[in-house]
Amino acid sequence: MRGLPESLVVLRQRDFRLVFGAFAVSVLGDRMVNIALAFAVLELGGSATDVGIVLACRTLPLVSSLLIGGVVADRMSRRTVMVAADLARFVTQGVLAALVITGGPALWIVAALSGLSGLATGFFNPASSGLLPLVVAPEHLQQANGLRATAASGGEIVGPALGGVLVAAAGPGWALGIDAATFAVSAAFLANLRLPARIARDATSFLEDLRDGWGAFRSRTWVWSIVVTAGLATLMFGAFSVLGPVVADRDLGGAAVWGTVMAAFGVGALVGGVVAIRVRPRRPLMVHIAALAMFAAPPALLAAGVPTPVLAIGTFLAGVGLMLGDVVWESTLQRNIPAETLSRVSAYDWFGSLAFYPLGLVIWGPIAAEIGTESALWVAAAGLLAVVLAPLAIREVRTMPGG
Repeated sequence: MRGLPESLVVLRQRDFRLVFGAFAVSVLGDRMVNIALAFAVLELGGSATDVGIVLACRTLPLVSSLLIGGVVADRMSRRTVMVAADLARFVTQGVLAALVITGGPALWIVAALSGLSGLATGFFNPASSGLLPLVVAPEHLQQANGLRATAASGGEIVGPALGGVLVAAAGPGWALGIDAATFAVSAAFLANLRLPARIARDATSFLEDLRDGWGAFRSRTWVWSIVVTAGLATLMFGAFSVLGPVVADRDLGGAAVWGTVMAAFGVGALVGGVVAIRVRPRRPLMVHIAALAMFAAPPALLAAGVPTPVLAIGTFLAGVGLMLGDVVWESTLQRNIPAETLSRVSAYDWFGSLAFYPLGLVIWGPIAAEIGTESALWVAAAGLLAVVLAPLAIREVRTMPGG
């Protein structure tokens, strides 16, 4: 580890290597899930609306459990919360994989097991955001987040491509099985962390902790304005998630081609993660907004009916924007929110960012049935760009200094 470049010096820390390893191994399986679920529903005779409902059933419990998960993570060991969530997802994804491989489960069973996985993720995510500052010094937070983003982007490259190939060659159940196994590996890594002793807190009620987290969240205009924007943007991007596989199945050549298009997203994410490791933006929230504006490209290009390589370029740009924007945002939160409330503020961040996504997954199928798939995608792309740029009107967003 001595010969590491300065941008990778955080890898010298044992506990960060364990956190990084847990994240890297599980993200590979995660990036296959949406493709596997979407094509599992289509194989079972479902429609675009059914795809949206199943994906929403995975996301809605996640969103519903985030605020509870944030309080729990600030009250007890964040490592314990994360290990328990990993083990729960190992079981639910494993059972779902077995059912899909061995037979044709009813759609409600697919939706229910996906929902249980989402529920566990709602506890995992706030704990994960709050854990990183316990193992990484403040000056290395953006490095650490950038490395995690790079691992995520590697999963974006390999996961969708592998998922598409597995779905086409063997069926979606095998992709779900790999995802289940990665949660077990992640839990093993996290169980071996050596964390500092927790600082004793005054005894407070659950509701009081929840209110304190809300107060810390709403008192910072730069936080809640960006979060509201992210929530509305995910509502719009639901059109691409739901209608994309349908267009691919109808016009682009099926799961393997769609997996390749989404792998381009991963290549872009890799670029965004590498950039994020090195940059130190003077105005991080401005960079965050500019990066996420790239997310309007995929639905617009899909609506325009461009050739597959051009659509892949659009998903590449969206991948760059997602990883760069997310790393800058999360690092800014971790530097500016006190440690004792970080998981709760992060929970409100996750909640607000994802709150409208289940609705977005449900509504775009019926909207497309009414006005046409291409028109629905154009509406989504224009709306996404508008809401992402809206926080530029807020002074704190424009002037927030970097770390």
